[in-house]
Amino acid sequence: MRMKAIYFVLAVLVSGSLWGQDAVNQFDEAGKRHGTWKKYFPNSKQLRYQGTFEHGKEVGIFKFYCEDCGSQPALVKEFEAGSDLAQLTYYDKGGKPISQGQMRGKMKTGTWTYFHKDGKTVMTEENYVNDQLEGPMTTFYANGNKTETLIYKQGKREGESRYYSPAGVEIKFFTYANDMLNGPVKYFDAKGNLIISGNYKNDAKHGLWQYFEGGKLVKEERFPKPNGQ
Repeated sequence: MRMKAIYFVLAVLVSGSLWGQDAVNQFDEAGKRHGTWKKYFPNSKQLRYQGTFEHGKEVGIFKFYCEDCGSQPALVKEFEAGSDLAQLTYYDKGGKPISQGQMRGKMKTGTWTYFHKDGKTVMTEENYVNDQLEGPMTTFYANGNKTETLIYKQGKREGESRYYSPAGVEIKFFTYANDMLNGPVKYFDAKGNLIISGNYKNDAKHGLWQYFEGGKLVKEERFPKPNGQ
């Protein structure tokens, strides 16, 4: 009787172990991926990705790896319950964040943030609607000062754009329409003094351009120029 009990326990342990192995990379009755899935790079023990499917739909947290990532995922993708939204964070091999934001299916949405090499200091903030840039985009120097501020509409630059020196001084001002320079532009020196003022029309200089030195007007030009000038 004692031997039968031992065999029974062993059988339960073995079957449990086999069931645990079979629980990975399974399909449901409809042939859709279901449960825990793990994939490896060809001829390698390096994970390519791991995550959970619910009748063919990705749920919970997925981790994706590069061929020499080891245990550090290059991308962590977390799906919101009951939604097609997912929060993504990309990492370097040292585990520092590179960028993060949301995707709806295969399209970027909402605010995306990109980091400098320290993984903490924000380098760029941009906004997406249906995978197209929409609204303000701001880029920062490593010291936290702004590098530039742009505005996008349906993926194209639109409106005022400003550019700054590392010290935080505005050095350029551009105006865009339909992703082309259209309207006033200004250039400033390192102290913020105006040195050039002009206009663009469809990416070409247009109208009156003025040049300054020490706050005084020293030169004027008009565009387009007559042929030969």
